[in-house]
Amino acid sequence: MARRNRANVPEAGEALDRFKYEVARELGLDDEIARKGWGNMTTREVGKIGGNMVRRMVEFAERNMADEAAPANAPVAAPNRVDNRDAET
Repeated sequence: MARRNRANVPEAGEALDRFKYEVARELGLDDEIARKGWGNMTTREVGKIGGNMVRRMVEFAERNMADEAAPANAPVAAPNRVDNRDAET
């Protein structure tokens, strides 16, 4: 039985589909998909595509969160650290 996943943001459905084919092409699986079709791909092949998609989406989200958190020209504060080794006793 085929499982249908739906995008959390319906407007992103087409972009996610293009992204899936882009990742498959980068992994060298696009010919296999064209020959077999998605329904006849192995779990390993499809999992490889999905895993790479998730990894890239997480990286994208992390970059966006980092960009939103720190303005471009703001200095990065050094962590407050207490180091008593140099203190006079």
